[in-house]
Amino acid sequence: MKKIWGLMITVVISIVLMAGCGGQESGANAEGGGEQRVFDVSLPLGEGSHHDVGMKKFKEELERLTDSRLSVKLHYNNELGGEREVVEGMGINTIDMGVASTGPLGSFVKDVYMFDLPYLFKDVEHAYAVLDSEIGEDLAKKIEEQANVKVLSWMENGVRHETNNVRPIKTPDDLKGIKHRTQESEVQVDTWRALGTDATPMAWPEVYTALQQGVIDSQENPIPTILDVRFHEVQKYLNLTGHVYSPLPFMMSKQLFDSLPKEDKEAILKAAKAATPVQREASQKQEQEALKELEEKGMEITQPELKPFIEKVEPVYEKWAPNINEELINRVRDFKY
Repeated sequence: MKKIWGLMITVVISIVLMAGCGGQESGANAEGGGEQRVFDVSLPLGEGSHHDVGMKKFKEELERLTDSRLSVKLHYNNELGGEREVVEGMGINTIDMGVASTGPLGSFVKDVYMFDLPYLFKDVEHAYAVLDSEIGEDLAKKIEEQANVKVLSWMENGVRHETNNVRPIKTPDDLKGIKHRTQESEVQVDTWRALGTDATPMAWPEVYTALQQGVIDSQENPIPTILDVRFHEVQKYLNLTGHVYSPLPFMMSKQLFDSLPKEDKEAILKAAKAATPVQREASQKQEQEALKELEEKGMEITQPELKPFIEKVEPVYEKWAPNINEELINRVRDFKY
């Protein structure tokens, strides 16, 4: 009996100790809001880019809000795949987070094609006002529902301008016959064909090599991107066409977001909100710095009169506004800010 009682006491003590350890671990997890985690984030551009500035600010804020329990690992230069692959990856929960242009999202949410329409916004302040309004919130909800991707915030890709290796562009006639790359968007293809180019869609990772080899003559992107990707090495002319304002949605796998505790969701959204104005400011600053640097590196910069370009693309609105969402497009164009 003494042996039996001794064994029982030993078992009871062991159970109490294990319960005590388990309780401590649960308490630590509860106090911290959940498990420690590092999210992988896809960026199309490299370190130091305006994309990178925004993501580093997000990382800083997320770590501050969670005492470094949550953090991110940044993957540059399409390391996790092209923009379409990244969006699809987030949709099926194989990629955690990423920033991308809106081009690939149009195939999921037709309204997003609105951003491909030329000269939709009067200036960047107009774009910010729209994106930060109910219009931006409604678009984010549609993307979440139809692409299974959570939009955390609307950052900035920038105002897009045309480059080529053929001639300066002073009027739409100067674009005639130029082999131009667009994103994978029918609206963009129609826009550049209306302007006279031989336009064709091409995946982003292929563009530099295609320009280098003469497969295409021309592309268009925000000025910081043009510098970051070193397009000045394969393009002679930078033409300030300012034809599109391109947002940069910062996105996350909806399945992953929904699986997180409430406090982690709140921390992620707060960090994204804090990072967005920092990223936008960096985009504007880098645009001015990059323009000067591209000129110093030998690009010939042309500032064309835009009115003929605006008139030339009016058929694109006539065709696409009813197909995309004419009411939405009119709301955006008439938005008071």
